[in-house]
Amino acid sequence: MLAGLCLGYFMVLLDTTVVSVALPAIRSDLGGGLAGLQWVANAYTIVFAGLLLTMGALSDRLGAKRIYAAGLAAFVAASALSAAAPSLGALIALRALLGLGGAALLPASLALVANEYPDPARRTRALGIWAAVTGVALASGPVAGGVLVDAFGWRSIFLLNVPLGLASLAATVRLAAETPRQRSRGFDPAGQLAAIAAIAGLSYALMEGESYGWGSAPVLGALAIAIAAAAAFVVIEARGRSPLLPLSLFRHPTVSAGMLAGMAINVGFAGILFLLPLYFQQTLGWSAGSSGLALLPLTLPMAVGPILTGRLASRIGPRIPLTVGFVLVSAGTLVQAWIGADTPYAVPAAGLLLTGIGIPFIIPPLTAAVLSSAPKELTGAASGALNSSRQVGSALGVAIPGAIIAASGSFLSGLHLALLAAFFVLLAGGVLSYAYIGRRP
Repeated sequence: MLAGLCLGYFMVLLDTTVVSVALPAIRSDLGGGLAGLQWVANAYTIVFAGLLLTMGALSDRLGAKRIYAAGLAAFVAASALSAAAPSLGALIALRALLGLGGAALLPASLALVANEYPDPARRTRALGIWAAVTGVALASGPVAGGVLVDAFGWRSIFLLNVPLGLASLAATVRLAAETPRQRSRGFDPAGQLAAIAAIAGLSYALMEGESYGWGSAPVLGALAIAIAAAAAFVVIEARGRSPLLPLSLFRHPTVSAGMLAGMAINVGFAGILFLLPLYFQQTLGWSAGSSGLALLPLTLPMAVGPILTGRLASRIGPRIPLTVGFVLVSAGTLVQAWIGADTPYAVPAAGLLLTGIGIPFIIPPLTAAVLSSAPKELTGAASGALNSSRQVGSALGVAIPGAIIAASGSFLSGLHLALLAAFFVLLAGGVLSYAYIGRRP
């Protein structure tokens, strides 16, 4: 059962990395400029982030197994159709449908793991295995995508999801136990619309800020919509009878601090993934393949580390592993903040290795701490909220460095400032974790 859930999670994460290497081939076949390719990549992320809360709530109300199976079926169908997309617009629409399926899979799989392993220690170890899939997907995505595109064309990267998805569906339907259905949880269409408007407005502003200008009317209007929708979401959730995200969750310090810590780690991680390939290719003149291999000190430890750190956290609790993880990631980011055109690769490699070792100390203990602190009937909502906050962090982790570099005199000076900013964000995540994670209400 756990293997089936991990396979589904692997497929969702693989889809976020494997497409990046196929974008030039997609443009050559279907046309479209840079903006069109950005929407191919981001249509998935926007829908994925916007619907995580709803899918978490639906997992609580209808049962996580049902939602997982439905999301997996949608993901497999959209993957098969994407392989036959006749135009760029059709592919973008199908990528959005893939995001819907992915949004259903993630919180439902977490709820199924929590239901299968009620003992906190065993749950933390299981979540360590589940989180290790992150590193495997990140490490294998660019490599597998490059091989498939070169051998069979870009359409083959979507066909890869079909057998993986069917295997995950068979294992889950046969072996997973359904979670208790919380029929008292109603639907919250107003809250859902406000959440989507807030995330979509923020995403549009971040994606189009460089094209239109950060002071342009479209970008400022999108930011205004995002702020107004976020404020409306808080009011709706506070007053609604069946809120999408019960604000009572945030009465527990572990949940509140966990959302901010999750956002912080993704700000740093996404920023590094965005900046370092640019540094390797633009400053050092390396190829895309060499740049991908240069990231292995970051991604490989994430494939095995969560299993070990999950066991450690199950023995001593989440606070110390989280704090150690943020210290390691902060140190790794600080090391990379001083790289230049003549810096030996050993320096960024050391920074990437520290970061890759530190992240497994964060993700499994953080996920287990938030799920264990939330009421059992709201684990789906809690997992959806945690992953939504992390997705927002990923968007900020790309947008903020881009804005800093655009305002700097050179790429290297902007790189240094952006990595220093990420360092302070990660350091704040460590302070929050030590001060609040694991504390009683």
